[in-house]
Amino acid sequence: MKEKTLIKNAKIVNEGAIFEGDLLIEGEFIKQLAKKIAPTEDVNIIDAKGSYLLPGMIDDQVHFREPGLTHKANIATESKAAVAGGITSFIEMPNTVPQATTQVLLEEKFAIASKTSYANYSFMFGGTNDNLEELLKTNSKTVAGIKLFLGSSTGNMLVDNEAVLEKIFSSTDMLIAVHCEDEQTIKKNTQIFKDKYGDDIPVKYHPIIRSEQACYLSSSKAVALAKKTGARLHIFHLSTEKETHLFRNDIPLEKKQITAEVCVHHLWFTDADYDEKKTYIKWNPAVKTLKDKEGLWKALLDDRIDVIATDHAPHTIQEKDNVYTKAPSGGPLVQHAVVAILEKVKEGVISIEKAVEKMSHNPAKIFKIDKRGFIKEGYYADLFLVDTNNPWKVSKENILYKCGWSPFEGTTFSSKITHTFVNGKLMYNQGEFNEKDKGERLIFNR
Repeated sequence: MKEKTLIKNAKIVNEGAIFEGDLLIEGEFIKQLAKKIAPTEDVNIIDAKGSYLLPGMIDDQVHFREPGLTHKANIATESKAAVAGGITSFIEMPNTVPQATTQVLLEEKFAIASKTSYANYSFMFGGTNDNLEELLKTNSKTVAGIKLFLGSSTGNMLVDNEAVLEKIFSSTDMLIAVHCEDEQTIKKNTQIFKDKYGDDIPVKYHPIIRSEQACYLSSSKAVALAKKTGARLHIFHLSTEKETHLFRNDIPLEKKQITAEVCVHHLWFTDADYDEKKTYIKWNPAVKTLKDKEGLWKALLDDRIDVIATDHAPHTIQEKDNVYTKAPSGGPLVQHAVVAILEKVKEGVISIEKAVEKMSHNPAKIFKIDKRGFIKEGYYADLFLVDTNNPWKVSKENILYKCGWSPFEGTTFSSKITHTFVNGKLMYNQGEFNEKDKGERLIFNR
């Protein structure tokens, strides 16, 4: 018999509306939505009075570090933190060790996730200057997309051969997701500061080294190439106001060939925070000015930017506590991303309906994920309950990342996630985890 759960008296947020009512989960799926649903004897009941019920966030960009970098994180630890943070599905990047640049290596990552991931999962195939033949074997129904580093790559993943780049854009109908920073601009800027400071460059110069110009030069090239070839392009982690003007909001999302994402840290921090947070907010692309942050919010709200994601990229404290040139870029975010955005809801910056659109609905639409990202009858029950009047402070004691730190340490959030369902299973329940069930591989309607 299928397990049944009845969530009663919730404020259900879906497709731009808030509906107070009940939701019945049967097996993996949402069976019924109604103002009132009468319980039966075989149903588990959760009274959600006062709480919001939201579709689980689909995080389209994470680095869970497995295989090869598991001293920082692994799929089990980070997906557990994600589920506690209301993220029910993630798409992970190919720059692990070894890199997921062959179909065999890609499937090895899927095999790990099938045994250890608390959340639903997919992975990107990594393009290089010389693996086009292998890239074209990627199955568009079972793999999220193609990831290209047009800057800030690891190993041999920098795709800097323009002829190869055009060939990739012209040859695949899969979604191509890109990291855009111009490598030559960054190298030149780095050398200027190294000549002055050596390796111990003050971190406040990070956004000047990885400058607006470096970002715009690369992203504008990618957009031009997508327009020329007709490629389906998705640009990750915009960090500048200038870049937002490359994108449209005059057509529905479903008709866009070029889409964009912004990450939580670029919506939260500015260059004024480097003095306090130092390398703990050193990301690529860099956190930039207040003008940039405000421009990103404006573009998010007027639909030039389509998705909110995390770019969760943990490093150990020992790695981060280094001089500028040796401290790696990236930080952990999946446990705190949703509550950070809900804090902005509380402040009146964004509505909860719009937040759900950017965190859940739009990633599902952009990647064409089968039956996820919405609260609809017949869809997978990927859901979370959140009490928006339950303050708590981020501290070492409640951080779930394997790396054991967060750029949000010391921050008090107003909202607490109490329950998370993945495929209808209660995966997280007020601090306790379901250790017997696992997430599923995402399927794409392409």
